[in-house]
Amino acid sequence: MRSVFPGDPSPATAGGAPRTPGGDSVVQVRGLVKRYGSTIAVDGLDLSVAAGGVTAVLGPNGAGKTTTVEICEGYRRPDDGTVRVLGLDPIADAAALRPRIGVMLQSGGVYAGARAEEMLRHIAGLHAHPVDVDLLIERLGLGSCGRTAYRRLSGGQRQRLALAMAVVGRPELVFLDEPTAGLDPQARHATWDLVRELRADGVSVVLTTHYMDEAEQLADDVAIIDGGKVVAQGSPEELCRGGAENSLRFTGRPGLDLAALLTALPADTAAAELTPGAYRVTGKVDPQLLATVTSWCAQNGVLPDRISVERHTLEDVFLELTGKELRA
Repeated sequence: MRSVFPGDPSPATAGGAPRTPGGDSVVQVRGLVKRYGSTIAVDGLDLSVAAGGVTAVLGPNGAGKTTTVEICEGYRRPDDGTVRVLGLDPIADAAALRPRIGVMLQSGGVYAGARAEEMLRHIAGLHAHPVDVDLLIERLGLGSCGRTAYRRLSGGQRQRLALAMAVVGRPELVFLDEPTAGLDPQARHATWDLVRELRADGVSVVLTTHYMDEAEQLADDVAIIDGGKVVAQGSPEELCRGGAENSLRFTGRPGLDLAALLTALPADTAAAELTPGAYRVTGKVDPQLLATVTSWCAQNGVLPDRISVERHTLEDVFLELTGKELRA
């Protein structure tokens, strides 16, 4: 499959500034505060986004994630704290920053009467080194609606057009707000492939999504926001390994003395016989716990069968940290 982003044809970005070197933070937020009247939407939030990767920002409704991202994009002013995007202040340095970032909005930014392809080519023409518009149209399935006025596009078509407009300028950093909301499975996976191409080309991506599987599939780093603060940040693997408990399951003869087994395990471990001969040990499942369980079985003449480790998902960790489901 031909890449939409075959590499930057120029050593400079559309804004004429060199790309942020890999390994640096492209977004740095420290002590961010935003109030709406008596309501504190963001309460001393700290967030860092590494260059060249995909960072997913998750949070229940009202957690402050949308406000935080909008401040990073330069659409809202913070009440306190510091925000730097590509080393620049999103408000004071807006003119220098905007050519270097792409923003996908849920709504707005498009003339209702403009045709989809016309709008995309207009946006491309504002940038010094846009990507191949025809290839982008093909990859996102916009060819069939290219001559359709924006107001007549379906929700999914509007989503794909918004994504195309966000990336056509070959940004260093792109903010994607719910990029696959309302898309069918084929379009959703096409969007995932495009995000992976952005990352492979060195573009940094900040992704907000209500789909946990999307965050697990795409994100190198996940920041979970609740109550106006980042309550956890790390790779999906780190969060799943260190957040919630995991389970070890095995089968054996019915009626094992689980009280005796627990004396050999850490104090915060639980064990249960779910059905006759089917057992589950819950706690911090690591190599030492597995060795202890199998050793205890051997000492008691039990041959454990079908041993499996069930690791918790990102959704399990999210619910544990926030106590809320992630709803669109």
